[in-house]
Amino acid sequence: MNDNEPRWHPAVLGSPHPSGRVTCDLCPHGCNLRPGQTGLCRVRRNHDGELQTATFTVAAAHLDPIERKPLYHVRPGSAVLTVAAPGCTFRCDYCVNHRLSQYGRGDGSGWLGGEARPAELVAEAVAHGAAVGLSYTEPGLAPELTLALAEHAGPAGVPVVWKTNGFLTAAAIDLVAPVLHAVNVDIKAAGEVAHRRLTGAPLGPVLDAVERFRAAGVWVEVSTPLVPGTASETGDLRTIARAIAAVDPFIPWHLLRFTPDYRMQHHVPTLPSALAAACAIGRDAGLRFVYVERALGSAGRNTLCPNCDTTLVSRGIWETVEAVVVDGRCPGCDVLVPGQWG
Repeated sequence: MNDNEPRWHPAVLGSPHPSGRVTCDLCPHGCNLRPGQTGLCRVRRNHDGELQTATFTVAAAHLDPIERKPLYHVRPGSAVLTVAAPGCTFRCDYCVNHRLSQYGRGDGSGWLGGEARPAELVAEAVAHGAAVGLSYTEPGLAPELTLALAEHAGPAGVPVVWKTNGFLTAAAIDLVAPVLHAVNVDIKAAGEVAHRRLTGAPLGPVLDAVERFRAAGVWVEVSTPLVPGTASETGDLRTIARAIAAVDPFIPWHLLRFTPDYRMQHHVPTLPSALAAACAIGRDAGLRFVYVERALGSAGRNTLCPNCDTTLVSRGIWETVEAVVVDGRCPGCDVLVPGQWG
């Protein structure tokens, strides 16, 4: 059941000041909030000197194939119970989920969501043999819900995954990384100017997050939407691909077809030829796994052995058709294939 107004919950990562102000240390915006003030995200506030969050909430809950996150090297063919609370640290002009993500900014919907019940959500995931995922909006704004879900998910053997913009402080990543099985991080632009124009936020912390999650032992995949004027040109894509490869050439890179929506409805969808060219750019940069979920057919979605080209995972648009990885190894040449296959 949805509540008409946000239900506030004590928040982590707040630094109180003697003046009554509280600094939010969750994301690099670093909002310094006076009593009664809400942060740029619109879902964290200073209430009488205490930092509170409205994201201990479920506004959407759906059972999805894990391929839709997209996570291609994590439990192929399995499901994810995906939950979302309103709010985002970005204001992307193309956001397909803007009615939830842009809550409080005047162009989102009114409040949607009811109180989260972590034990019930995990029990539902167990019933479906699913992971629990936070997606659709920005999971980085819900570390409290993430930790509460993990408290039940860990003993039940249920993985917790994120689809995130990666705009987090080091302290936030260090807090949640121990309970996360895998993340898919969006790298939306090649440079600071384009990233700020699209999202309202700097790019540097996102690139740092890819490295920090990876170093913490979380399985990382990266997505790049080919947004016109932001990440659709050859030079931009080459820069992004090289940045990923510099961290680890075995990080899967998902190229996402741009779909006109929100404030960018006058643009056209990404052409298949542009997606094919982007794949080539990724491989030329040294990335071993480059994917396109739509527009290029199964050739854009299948996982091939990086050593002998055996087809390890065959996929439809958003599901696994067949997976032949055995204990994380290629059945053709026995090479270890990076991922979380179990």
